[in-house]
Amino acid sequence: MFSTYEEALEWIHSRLRLGMKPGLQRMNWMMEKLGHPERRIKSVHIGGTNGKGSTVTFLRSILQEAGYSVGTFTSPYFEKFNERISLNGTPIGDEDLVQLANDIYPLAVELEQTELGGPTEFEIITAMAFQYFGHVRPVDLVLFEVGLGGRYDSTNIIYPVLSIITSIGLDHTAILGDTYEKIAFEKAGIIKPGISVITAVKQEEALAVIQDKALGLKSPVYQLGNEFTISDHQSLDQGELFSLETVFQDFRDLETGMSGKHQTENASLAVMAAELLNKFYSFLIEEKHIRAGLKIAYWPGRFEIVSLDPLVVLDGAHNEEGISALTAELEKRFGDRSKKIVFAALADKKLDKMISKLDSAADCIMFTEFNFPRAASAEDLFNLSKNGRKQFHSDWKELLETELCDLGKNSVLVITGSLYFLSEVKPELLNLLENNQ
Repeated sequence: MFSTYEEALEWIHSRLRLGMKPGLQRMNWMMEKLGHPERRIKSVHIGGTNGKGSTVTFLRSILQEAGYSVGTFTSPYFEKFNERISLNGTPIGDEDLVQLANDIYPLAVELEQTELGGPTEFEIITAMAFQYFGHVRPVDLVLFEVGLGGRYDSTNIIYPVLSIITSIGLDHTAILGDTYEKIAFEKAGIIKPGISVITAVKQEEALAVIQDKALGLKSPVYQLGNEFTISDHQSLDQGELFSLETVFQDFRDLETGMSGKHQTENASLAVMAAELLNKFYSFLIEEKHIRAGLKIAYWPGRFEIVSLDPLVVLDGAHNEEGISALTAELEKRFGDRSKKIVFAALADKKLDKMISKLDSAADCIMFTEFNFPRAASAEDLFNLSKNGRKQFHSDWKELLETELCDLGKNSVLVITGSLYFLSEVKPELLNLLENNQ
């Protein structure tokens, strides 16, 4: 058992050696031992390739504005591990994390001796979240973000009041499949009988899979572009402005605090969810709560302008679709500026296509690496690039220090790639920016 936060965290991270073991049997076994805390939780389930974290944030912010207590389970964390289990946007305390680890540890030991085998890191963290919101700190609603896929994801033992599928992209293809249809099949695994599904999926073949699954389960589908539509979009200096028409009402001039056209889609999913919670689940959410919630919502590392002078942007674009959204936003906002891009990524991504898109957008591109088990080396990334002005540096701290000093008035420094990378970078970057004032 654990007496300190460091001990608990070390044990949780030690489970990474087990890798990913898709399936729900270990989760169901642990929940049975804990008295099924997941059945005591009213929840919304959010899956998809991109936009899950932002959609969770928008919806949480709206619900908080309406006066509700909201739990969230998200991944990965950005600055501290505790962020993964948060209450009203505040990570749980170290003491709570230690207690939760002590609740799950004996179960993990016992499970290890069975034919099911020991639980993975993600299964342990998910079990901790269920225990926390089911038994330790009940709240009005918990927003559970899917870790990977959906059908066999550890979170998929819940029976939510709503399911949201944000988007479909060709990510984690070795696990989820190499076509939009195959990936959609896995994502659609979170759809439950009779439970409404909200989606921003665009590809016809992926959408057909989701609609077919929903039809078979008699689950109503609310699709972006049909039951709710975006219009009159324009970018602001910080954030986006757009109007939204839903089957229930029209919203003129909604404003988001997060930048990027794709954030209007994530925001619209949250608004549609709020509308359904209001109409069918007795959540008293008014238009003023929606407007205020969207405007103040903040999620780190999503086209985050961390400095205006020098101009520095952090963006966790970690797959091809994310890179496409980033490069489009850079051209729209900073088309007249020289773009210097720093990129680090995990080796199991489709790196060639991602780097090709960055090559086209960058005036200069620099590849680096970070301390993570699946991180690609800077040199390997460099070798995939065809940009005429490319470099690689193994020491990202040294690289950032140099680039910040050399950044011209008509340039923008964009730091992108894995969210694990950005979570390491941001504290150091803020410190460098402060010292350079």
